Amino acid sequence: MTTKVVVIGGGWAGCGAAVAAAKAGAEVTLIERTDDLLGTGISGGYMNNNGRFTAAEEAKALGGGDLFEMSDSVTMHTDVEIPGHKHGTMYSAIEIVPKTREVVEAAGVDVAFETRISKVEKVEDESEGTRILSVSTKEGETFTGDVFVDCTGSSGGMPNCIKYGHGCCMCILRCPTFGGRVSPAVEAGAKRLLRSRPGGFGTFSGAIEVHKDSISPAIRQELEKKGSVVIPLPKKFVDETKLYIKSCVQYSLKEFAENIVLIHNGFAKVVAPFFPIHRLRQVKGFEEARIEEPLAGGRGNSVRYISMVHRDNTMQVKGFANLFCGGETGGPIIGHTEACVTGVLAGHNAVRYGLSKELIELPRSLAIGDFVAHVREQMQTEEGLSRGYTFAGSTYFYDQMKPLGLYTTDKAAIRKRVEELGFSGIFSQSLV
Repeated sequence: MTTKVVVIGGGWAGCGAAVAAAKAGAEVTLIERTDDLLGTGISGGYMNNNGRFTAAEEAKALGGGDLFEMSDSVTMHTDVEIPGHKHGTMYSAIEIVPKTREVVEAAGVDVAFETRISKVEKVEDESEGTRILSVSTKEGETFTGDVFVDCTGSSGGMPNCIKYGHGCCMCILRCPTFGGRVSPAVEAGAKRLLRSRPGGFGTFSGAIEVHKDSISPAIRQELEKKGSVVIPLPKKFVDETKLYIKSCVQYSLKEFAENIVLIHNGFAKVVAPFFPIHRLRQVKGFEEARIEEPLAGGRGNSVRYISMVHRDNTMQVKGFANLFCGGETGGPIIGHTEACVTGVLAGHNAVRYGLSKELIELPRSLAIGDFVAHVREQMQTEEGLSRGYTFAGSTYFYDQMKPLGLYTTDKAAIRKRVEELGFSGIFSQSLV
């Protein structure tokens, strides 16, 4: 007996879900509206900082660390420190995408590129909730499955960036070319949740990429050697309001307003949601700076957390029978690590549901289990929805993860913790 799982969205969460479902023995189709995988991960890079180290090592011990092991293999820098963050690593934004494709293809996942769903066929099940039958494109291509996983994220669609942001910033999501994101959960009737910010809804992606050759040789050489550089800003350019509108709350420290914080992922990544280019060029060393991504990063950035849904601790969408979710679809969670671990849990449980097996809810004595449960609890209130949650900082890391003793960089202790709970390798086991 097997089950057919359809994952929509090929970012970190979707790739994690697809690989996990395939390892569990399912026939898996991964639908991606653009021509490549990894979504915003294409322009990411910073991993293993603070509690993300613990979460990644837990995922490996649980048998769901395929993408973390892959990203480790293309690491450019280790022990990268920036204000408030320790023992981080930087992966190559250039190498990460082909390596991701290798992992997904090796798992036997069938990937449908340039495929944007526009319609969801469903039936109402009085006992279990809404059941998805299929998703289809406007061209009429239909994908049927036993279980579906929504990993479409929470950003995208030009109208959304116009309404909630500063207009289309021409980012890596490429909505004008491939069409905006469509969430099958929302399309099928799930309540759409928005994260609030001062003055509106949605928050801005937290970084822009500058071409390395457009900054001074001295800064570039230091960046390539160390993996990070912190450059004080003239007081006239300090803008603390940016700290409260950015998605990446782990970087909402005054140091990120008072300095240009650069990290190296093959590009020079400025940890700021946007920076007017005419002002950036007035900073010593940036006189000829050129922004690579997003192309309008001098004015704005992509707007996120405008399409989330309620779910339980197994990542099953509330009110639905055979629909799970991962990544930002499942709440205001921040980061590649966070997207990946929730995607893995969703993908594995999708197979369990399809085979009528008991779903896994990770215990709160694990960092991943506590994170999934904590975010779900916080999503029940407007105040909780207005925050962002990450292993790397802000309220979860400092007020929850560390006080509970869940944060550690001791790999042996992490493996032992997972083993004592009886969960070692559980995501690597075939259920068929």
